[in-house]
Amino acid sequence: MRTLCSGTLIAEFLIIGFAGLVAMKDDDLSTGTVWAVCGAGMLLSLLLCGLLTRPGGVALGWVLQVGLVASGFFVPMMFVVGVLFAGLWWSSVHFGRKVDEAKARFAAATEADQPDAV
Repeated sequence: MRTLCSGTLIAEFLIIGFAGLVAMKDDDLSTGTVWAVCGAGMLLSLLLCGLLTRPGGVALGWVLQVGLVASGFFVPMMFVVGVLFAGLWWSSVHFGRKVDEAKARFAAATEADQPDAV
């Protein structure tokens, strides 16, 4: 799961940065505010790569997905991009867990097939 989810989070890091560049063109938003919010989102996406295996790591990933969709109120295209990445996040978590379970079954079967060496 960690590999799939980390890939998604790294892509989100880049998307958040690009969204910040687009948001800077809005005269109603200050540059400092845009980069404070985008910087926090980018930092969270990087930190989550290391926190995925810890309790609450995936839940924090969902918080990031909600924030990404909500950023559409400032950069309208982010509604679409946010929903796409939320779907990608779901599939990364879902299929990543299936891969982890298959690896565990394979490891258990391989261990059971080998005689005990003493």
